[in-house]
Amino acid sequence: MMAAEPSDPEQAPLAAGNAGTLAELDALVSSCRACPRLVAWREQVAREKRAAFRDEDYWGRPVPGFGPADARILVVGLAPAAHGGNRTGRMFTGDESGNVLFAALHAVGLSTGSHPVRADDGIELIDLRVTAPVHCAPPQNKPTRDETLRCAPYLSREMELLATTLKVIVVLGAFGWQALFTVLAEGGWTIPRPRPRFGHGAQVVLTHPDGRTVTVLGCYHVSQRNTFTGMLTPAMVREVLRQAKAIADS
Repeated sequence: MMAAEPSDPEQAPLAAGNAGTLAELDALVSSCRACPRLVAWREQVAREKRAAFRDEDYWGRPVPGFGPADARILVVGLAPAAHGGNRTGRMFTGDESGNVLFAALHAVGLSTGSHPVRADDGIELIDLRVTAPVHCAPPQNKPTRDETLRCAPYLSREMELLATTLKVIVVLGAFGWQALFTVLAEGGWTIPRPRPRFGHGAQVVLTHPDGRTVTVLGCYHVSQRNTFTGMLTPAMVREVLRQAKAIADS
């Protein structure tokens, strides 16, 4: 099957492999309408809005990755938040989860700012890119398996475009861990059997037939459920990110 052209938004994931740069991939992601349930939900949220943001224009589209094209560290989350990334148009921006993540990134020298509020706030990531296996805000924050698989070509191509620099992948949560390992397996990486299980502090070193290696680190997701209950503390996030930075620098 020939890859779809970017002008066909309902088949956009099939064109991911044609993206020659991350900028091209990001533009393709932003145009995608491949999952009817997610399209309907993200646009409904953008119309109805949350009362606190009723005067704002919501992004209401898929949210692309964010960060430099030569990043050595990739952070993989779950999906954009309905009133966070789906509102602002940037991953982990405009909600409490993003505040926790960016505060930790800034503390360890991986971000120029600690409080992300909008896509044009001037914050830049340093040697690190943030993405997700699902690029649309899902109802109840739960994408289906089919939706996750349909979105997978974007993550696959994103990692291919980072291939010459990528050394570490930090995965936030079990959902992202499973989705990532599926993409890695399909990309030819040697995956241990049984497949490594997610856990906070988990560390797996993978090899590719072309000689590349990448270290995958597990971190509890920076969701309010985890941070409000104390399952995940800011210090725990900082420690994982420091470890990622040390591995990237080694």
